[in-house]
Amino acid sequence: MTAIARPRVSTRAAEGVAAVGGSVAVGIALILIWGSRLMVPRELYVSELGAEGEPTAAAFEISLLLIVAGGSAVAWAARRVRAWPRVLSWGSPSISLWVGCGFFLIASQVTCTSGCPLPYGPSFTWQDFTHTLAAVLAFAAACWAMIQTSFAREHRVLARMSIVTAIAVAVIAGTGGLFSLFRFQVVLGSRLEFVATTIAIAWLMMLGTVIAVRALRRPLPA
Repeated sequence: MTAIARPRVSTRAAEGVAAVGGSVAVGIALILIWGSRLMVPRELYVSELGAEGEPTAAAFEISLLLIVAGGSAVAWAARRVRAWPRVLSWGSPSISLWVGCGFFLIASQVTCTSGCPLPYGPSFTWQDFTHTLAAVLAFAAACWAMIQTSFAREHRVLARMSIVTAIAVAVIAGTGGLFSLFRFQVVLGSRLEFVATTIAIAWLMMLGTVIAVRALRRPLPA
């Protein structure tokens, strides 16, 4: 009995450590993003922090890599979280997070050009198109992970908070994206994008914290 229980306890501890480490990593990323934003004396969208020639480009790349590493760690720790509806039970929030992290990795290495022009019309470049597509898909995967988590029966508090953040990120990021696309209220659109980014990262930290508390405090049955 002891020989069987030890690996399970060890695995639970490893999940707790991964969740804590991942939450800290994405928390540092959020600090770097906002620190970089405060260094720039003009309104801009999140991706512009990493644009070619920007003094914040290096810090922005580091922040995205921290999100990739931290998000992957939290995803591994949360791999037991499952959604109950059949339409959502395919895959898991962890898989969605890993997909999102993969696209964030692409976005961190393929940054937009100076000014982050929209990837259509005369300003079209494959570099801007690749970065924009990767960023959009990464956000979409993160929102899908939130929706999946909102239907997790074993984590009721996390589920309720996840549906709120999913709706908030989808609405706020979508509105900011449309403002950017149509060059309407660009200042407001850029601020909405930063708010959506902050909420998404905060949710990832929340997910890691909940998983860590459960993993490190709740004993496993023998």
